Amino acid sequence: MPRVEPEPETWPEQKPKLTKRDSNRRASSHSRTPAPPGSPASERDDAPLPEGDDATPLPLEEDDAPCLPLEGKDAPPLRTDGEDRRRCPRLQWLGWQVGAHPWIFLLAPLMLTAALGTGFLYLPKDEEENLEYQYTPVGSPAKAERRFVQDHFTTNDSYRFSPYHFISLLVVSHSDSLLDPATFTEVSKLDGAVQDLRVAPGNGSQIQYQQVCARYRALCVAPNPLLYAWQVDKTGHPLYLTGFFGGHILGDGLGMGQLLLQAKAMRLLYYLKTELPEDDVQSKQWIIHFLDQLNNIKNSLALRKLRHLVVHFTSVSRRLEFEAPSQTGVPLLHLAYILIILFAVTSCCRFDCIQNKMRVAAFGVISAFLAVVSSFVANSPFLILGVGVDDMFIMISAWHETSLTDDIRERMSSVYSKVAVSIAITTITNILAFYTGVMSSFRSVQYFCTYTGTSLLFCYFYSITCFGAFMALDGKREIVCLRWLVNADPKWSSFKKSCCFPFGAVPDKHGTDSHPVTLFFRDYFGPLLTSTESKFFVVFLYILYLTSSIYGCFQVGEGLDLRNLASDDSYITPYFNVEEGYFSDYGPRVMVIVTKKVDYWDKDVRQKLENCIKIFEKNYYTDRNFTEFWLSAYINFPNFEYDVNISSSKEIISSRGFIQTTDVYSSRDKKIMLL
Repeated sequence: MPRVEPEPETWPEQKPKLTKRDSNRRASSHSRTPAPPGSPASERDDAPLPEGDDATPLPLEEDDAPCLPLEGKDAPPLRTDGEDRRRCPRLQWLGWQVGAHPWIFLLAPLMLTAALGTGFLYLPKDEEENLEYQYTPVGSPAKAERRFVQDHFTTNDSYRFSPYHFISLLVVSHSDSLLDPATFTEVSKLDGAVQDLRVAPGNGSQIQYQQVCARYRALCVAPNPLLYAWQVDKTGHPLYLTGFFGGHILGDGLGMGQLLLQAKAMRLLYYLKTELPEDDVQSKQWIIHFLDQLNNIKNSLALRKLRHLVVHFTSVSRRLEFEAPSQTGVPLLHLAYILIILFAVTSCCRFDCIQNKMRVAAFGVISAFLAVVSSFVANSPFLILGVGVDDMFIMISAWHETSLTDDIRERMSSVYSKVAVSIAITTITNILAFYTGVMSSFRSVQYFCTYTGTSLLFCYFYSITCFGAFMALDGKREIVCLRWLVNADPKWSSFKKSCCFPFGAVPDKHGTDSHPVTLFFRDYFGPLLTSTESKFFVVFLYILYLTSSIYGCFQVGEGLDLRNLASDDSYITPYFNVEEGYFSDYGPRVMVIVTKKVDYWDKDVRQKLENCIKIFEKNYYTDRNFTEFWLSAYINFPNFEYDVNISSSKEIISSRGFIQTTDVYSSRDKKIMLL
């Protein structure tokens, strides 16, 4: 390959002298009066302006004021043509420096990425994500109310539990009812297999269900009252079965209750201890072991009536299933980068070896990935990838508008003066848009906006440094390749041209490149879009789009469906489907709390409290038959000892009651119920 001699620098040795014609060029054309041919030279437009102390400074236009010329040996030459008149010299200087020292601007960002990327080694791996901390508002009134309940109404899990950790099994029968001995026998086998599970933590001991089960009066809480009565207690006394059977048919009333004639589904609830920290850890280990072994249990029992009709949900399922997409999405991230690289390479492909930008396009995608690594962003890599690739295409398009014969520094200076401002403005706009999300009351939104805005800043930094340097190095390859073809041996000249330009001739050294897509938009799509018929059609489409968008805003439902947050093959989806189909008649129990000291011994005060409870019971979504309030049955006070907070001075500080809700099917129903 012939040796390439460096081109001499084209620095201007002195500033061109300005004439009156240059100074009057800023004035409007209608205010000019051409000087007669015989006028003195001092009055003609082409007369040189005075220099020295007597020189009068020329006024600057407003557009020229912010971008003052840079001086010094590293300053790029200022062009005097009209094309570059409004370009900021500081961006031209940056492009000149990138073209003059490409290896510095290429290696420095790579070393910065390597240094910042080491932060991933210090990220906690086994730390559990707190969904409540991330996805609930900061300073929520519900959190304050819960803290009040925890401080004033304590429980003892060894005697009376608080349902925090649990396992819920929903069993659906093939037949119209599961209230038959054969089905109950299979349900009993399933219940026994679940309670026989043992966990080996690794220290030689085993965790059994009896060690972690929540207890009521020293006994493990029965997963289903009717199943327990069928297994052990066959006295036939009335049972509280609300929420344990779904798709049921009730018979005649017996006092405050009714006979249960048929039931399509049954719920098994296993409550676990959480009072002490070690109890909480053991309960979680037992739940995770249950999730791993449930399918094996169903296969080993060979259940005929319940084989495919047993769904489950636990207190940790929501967290585990929400974390699963972040792990399963990693292969999709790799696939997305591969597809984007293929798209970028295909878009920048040329049929000549000189102006082919396939390598530059591939490195542009890598540059966007470096921004993701440097800013520790794992929640929005696709967004950063799209912005980085967009900046890459803009810079490559500006590069193709330069001449092959120009110096690399001049070409980079021209590219930066054309596109750096537009890229900077769009980047600043996006960053400010994301940083405003820091004012959100949700911490998840705050973290997302902070990291995404920072990653956009890194993306812009890598685009104008690392990617620009690689494009400058590729520009040197263009010059070498062009000279190699032009100065080739006559024997091999035609062969080289046919290999490097199979579909055309060597491009003009002084010309610019035009991609077929660019020609299509310039010669066909542009004229078509500016026609009168196209304008009316575009306006019609926009009005149609705006109308459909407004209509869609009124169709958006309130609330959040947890099934939409889990993966498509998640086990919680069929669970919520069964629960919605058979167990949605009874909603959550609402707690009514008296937060202040009142004179409970006063008859009028008690009457006011009872009237308050009756007001709540008048709500459409409540069932007064299931209301529990200790004041209505204070004679049986020992049964309500955990609903009354008594101080050391024997005063009732606070008390609470429970109201059962019904027919709460959606988030909108919950909202209306609480109004």
